[in-house]
Formats: sequence, structure tokens, C-alpha cells
Amino acid sequence: MMDNDEMVSGCVKRPRERIIDTAQLLFRKHGIRGVGVDAIAEEAGTNKMTLYRHFGSKDELIAECLRETARTAAPFWRDLETNHPGDPLAQLHAWVRAVASYASMEAGGCDLVTAAFELPEPDHPARLVVETFKHDQREKLVGLCREAGIAEAEKLADTLSLLLEGARVNRRSVGPDGPSARFVMLAEAVIASFSAASGKVGA
Repeated sequence: MMDNDEMVSGCVKRPRERIIDTAQLLFRKHGIRGVGVDAIAEEAGTNKMTLYRHFGSKDELIAECLRETARTAAPFWRDLETNHPGDPLAQLHAWVRAVASYASMEAGGCDLVTAAFELPEPDHPARLVVETFKHDQREKLVGLCREAGIAEAEKLADTLSLLLEGARVNRRSVGPDGPSARFVMLAEAVIASFSAASGKVGA
């Protein structure tokens, strides 16, 4: 059976896009384990046969949903450079404010972090997506810290990453008015400390 929108070009999203969008919303609302392919297909206005034709299995659908989330990071890094050209230290401070803003909008937490908790199996296809993304983001942050003149770039990047992950978990456990509200202040203090140790003035 062909979906109606497959016969109407350019009017609405294609079934594959609808399935991904729907799955992301349902996973955030009910958890990855709490949603079946029947519910996803029905909510997306399609059928299970179409879902399996595009993704093969629920596990592959989960992995593709996480890949879609990971793809949003590329413009994030481009924007940092565009908004603060030639000033990596300003880009680092902008990174802090930007990730704090994103974290405040993640009502259900970061999709990739949540998936890592829900899918402990090391051979699950979604885990590779999460691990690859987190590794790539760490390397980018290390590179930015190094360009900003931080002597211990890896240590600063890891400290900031752990602060961010901790703030995400804390926000979910005690709400937006808990310690997570001080993420920006704490991250800026950490950057200042590492900058001073590196001999950077006015950081």
C-alpha cells in the first residue's frame, strides 16, 4: 500500500522523514523501550511494512534517529567560528553559553545520553552512533581549547564536558533551579583558571 503523501510530491514530508520525526518525539516522551514500531507507524500516518522497508528494524530506526540528532552539531560549530572569527577563546566562551541554552531546552535530556543509558548492549547499532558522536565532539572541543592557547587543552575539554553532562542529569533530577542553573558560571570559572595557568591575560 502506498502512503497518500508518496503520491503528492512536495506537499508533505515523505514517510521516512515522518517516521524519524515521530519516533524521536515518542522516544523522548515514553523512552526508547516504551515505544513499539506499531505505535510509531500509526502516529506517523503510515504502516509497519513501510517502516521496515526504510529501516529494517527498530534498532536501525533508533540509530538513524540518533544520527539525525548528531547531524545538528555541524552548523553549531560553524556558527561559533562565524560569529567569532579568528578568536578561539571567544568561541570557547560562546560554546559554554550555547550548550547551556541547548541543555535548558532539552526537556527530556540529551537524546544521545538518554539512549546510552537505555541501551547498555555494547553491540547495539545506536551505541556506536553515540560513542562516535561523543568522541568527535570531545576532539572538536579539545581542538578549540588548544587553539585558545590552553596548555592543558584535553583536561579543560574533559572538565567542561563532565560539567555539561552533570548539569544535564542534575536538571532532570532536581529541576532548572538546582545546581545546573550555575553551569555557565562554573564553566567560565574553570576556563579562567585554565587560562590563567596557561599565562593568558584577560581571559
